[in-house]
Parts: sequence; C-alpha cells; structure tokens
Amino acid sequence: MNRLMAEKALTNFLIEDIGERDASSVIFNETDEGEAIVRAKADGIIAGLHIFEWGYNLLDPSLVVEAFKKDGDPVLAGEPIVRITGKVSQILSGERVFLNLVQRMSAIATLTRQCAEALSSSHTRIVDTRKTTPGLRMFEKYAVRAGGGFNHRNGLYDAVMLKDNHIAAAGSITEAVKKARSAHGHMMMIEVEVETEEQLMEAVNASPDVIMFDNQTPETMKRWVQLVPSAIRTEASGGIDLAKLRYYKDTGVDVISIGALTHSVSNLDMSMNLSISHKEAVTQ
Repeated sequence: MNRLMAEKALTNFLIEDIGERDASSVIFNETDEGEAIVRAKADGIIAGLHIFEWGYNLLDPSLVVEAFKKDGDPVLAGEPIVRITGKVSQILSGERVFLNLVQRMSAIATLTRQCAEALSSSHTRIVDTRKTTPGLRMFEKYAVRAGGGFNHRNGLYDAVMLKDNHIAAAGSITEAVKKARSAHGHMMMIEVEVETEEQLMEAVNASPDVIMFDNQTPETMKRWVQLVPSAIRTEASGGIDLAKLRYYKDTGVDVISIGALTHSVSNLDMSMNLSISHKEAVTQ
C-alpha cells in the first residue's frame, strides 16, 4: 500500500467517526495509560496490520504498536495479533475504525488464500475485479495480494477493457481495438470481452493483449484457449467462486477473475481487550 494515500484515507475515516471529539473518553484522565491486545476470533489470514501502526501514529505518535503477525500469515482463533500501549483515550478512539478495516481486509485475504489453494495451479492466477467498496479499493486490492492473489486493473485509467457496450458502440471488436490502439501509447494494455466463438476469432485477429471468456463453461474455455495465440493472454470471468473453482482448474486460462473476493466476504471477527493503569497527574 502507498502509505501517503493510506494515511489520507485513514484521516478521513477517523474524522468521520470522531468528529469534534470522542465524547466517551471524557471519563479518562490524560495520564491514564493502558495496553490493548487485538485477537482473532476466527481462523484466517491476516491483512492490513499497517493500519494499526499508521492509524495510531496519526492519532498519537507516542502510542507504541507491536505486531505479532505479518500480513499473509495464518492466524487461529484466540491468537494475539497486535499490542498497542499508551494513552487509553487515544487507543479507544481508533479502535473501531481500525478493527473494521483490518477485519474486512483479513476476510478478503482469507477467501483469496482459499481460492488459490483450491485452484492449486502453477500457471493460472487468481485475480480480483473492480467490484470493490468505494473508498476502500486500495485496501481491498492489497488484501488480495496478501492472500496470495493478484490484481486486475486498478481502475478505468490504467488499462483498456472493451466490454459488450463498448463493442456495440464502436460497431465491432476490430474497430474498438483499432480506436483504443490509436488513442493510447504502447504501455497501455487492451482487453476484449467475448461471448461467442465468432467474437473470439474476431478478437484474435484484432490482436489485443488479453481476451476474456465471459460466462462460458469450463469445457468451452478449454477449447477456446487452444484457438488463442500464446502472445495473447486469456481470462475466465463470470460468476466464478470458491465452490466452482475446481471445475476451471484444467481450462488452461492464464487468469481467473473473481468479483466475490471483494464483494461477498464477511469480516474476519477480531476483538480488542484493554487493561488500564491509572496515574495521578503531577501538579506544580
């Protein structure tokens, strides 16, 4: 993750939650310090531990954050993940924002790892899609990488994907690819979505960088892969999830994109438990 971008987002998340002040923390003195332990409440894969470090540094640089795991590590229910020590008021002010985000990221990493293990392929890669939560794309795509997957394009700006509506508006796959090639430099990848064998052969002749087989059976994909030159990468997409992955293992496609990695996960449950040491304020 880009730390500058992450900290900007975290600042906005904290402002949304804290507003002008944390009204509950008036019960603590400025001198009250404590230790908080974050533990997993379910088995899974951890992602996003920098959120605690960077987030608490924004709230109070004197807080000390110690991670017991690394992103991508497996964790068992009950295991400690992070320890935070310092001012109690600041620890609690960041608790919910940081837990929410790390829980979601860890859920994504967990599902991604399960998909990669179910596929168990040295050739085909698991990749995400743009079906991410607005405002959280950077975090969610990072979590996919932490889980052992790979990222598709980040947004509309870093790769061309010509889908059915683009092709219809351009008049044909050939014309759509031609116009995209003329508009962009040699570093811009172009992908074409196909739904029929006729479209596939037209796409092959247009020579994009990637051809996506959309909503096709594993048997069809396995046959279509043989029709695509090795210089063009192939992608399987359309309703593929963990339960269906085993059917696509031997299709020979280069990547399988799975929207469910980021749009259908349930948070990996975690908890934060705090112990407090009260200190008397020093007066002069």
